[in-house]
Amino acid sequence: MEQFLQQIASGLANGAIYACVALALVMIYVSTDHINFAQGEMAMFSTYISWQLMTWGASFWIAFAAAVVLSFILGVIIERVILRPLHNAPVLSIVVVFIGLLAICNSVAGAIWSYLIKEYPTPFPKSSFGIAGVIGPHQLGVVIVTLVVLGLLFVFFRYTPLGLAMRAAAQNPQMARLVGVRVDWMLALGWGLAAAVGAVAGMMVAHIVYLDPNMMGGILLYAFAGALVGGIGNPGGAVLGGFIVGVLENMVAFAGNQIEKATGIYIIGNGEKLTVALIIVIFVLTVKPAGLFGRVVVKRV
Repeated sequence: MEQFLQQIASGLANGAIYACVALALVMIYVSTDHINFAQGEMAMFSTYISWQLMTWGASFWIAFAAAVVLSFILGVIIERVILRPLHNAPVLSIVVVFIGLLAICNSVAGAIWSYLIKEYPTPFPKSSFGIAGVIGPHQLGVVIVTLVVLGLLFVFFRYTPLGLAMRAAAQNPQMARLVGVRVDWMLALGWGLAAAVGAVAGMMVAHIVYLDPNMMGGILLYAFAGALVGGIGNPGGAVLGGFIVGVLENMVAFAGNQIEKATGIYIIGNGEKLTVALIIVIFVLTVKPAGLFGRVVVKRV
């Protein structure tokens, strides 16, 4: 039972990271109808910025806040400079730009900081506590930080004038323009927020997977699976989907290990957990493309 609870707790900690990245993907998809394939690499680059600030003597939380702010600014710049001219471009052109942005972030990070794996510090105490046998301090801290970020975003989009304007610009740009909302800038701010949320995910997961330019590749796939499970057009559903995928991948690997111990037959282990995300993506796209909490949208063409 203790191992079972450990797997659930670890899955929730992983799911918190997936939920952050999934939310960033959905924020951009809702406003542009495109998936940002460079979301993980942007988060990785922001994590390197925070690591560099810490090597220069900054504390973790100062480096954390600075990296989030710089990520927000970088996201706004990318939208205004690179994507704005492609507003009416074909879908394939925009996909190529996203892939190019992924390659640029990866190669620039490798050129500046090298491809050697680096240890990333944790801001959370390593002392044990009452539930230390179930979940570690860093994992618990990841869940708490993620929930705080998601809660702040909920309050921002639900109760602030700027957040409501951003929602209106994403859902109905034409009507938003008629009531005076500057839609172009709202979309740019959305990109900035998505980059900032992705940066939080990168800095929280770097201590677990270690820091290198390729660290977000698998996490982006898990986050994409979570967004699909919850509904690619539903931010709240994407968050829940991220937690579902995090728990599910851990439980599948745990069940595989238990079967192997009992029968000697190897089915799936920790090394093949990425396969779970691929299976989830294929299954959801085949059975329920709108996701568990999404809705089918019909458009006239």
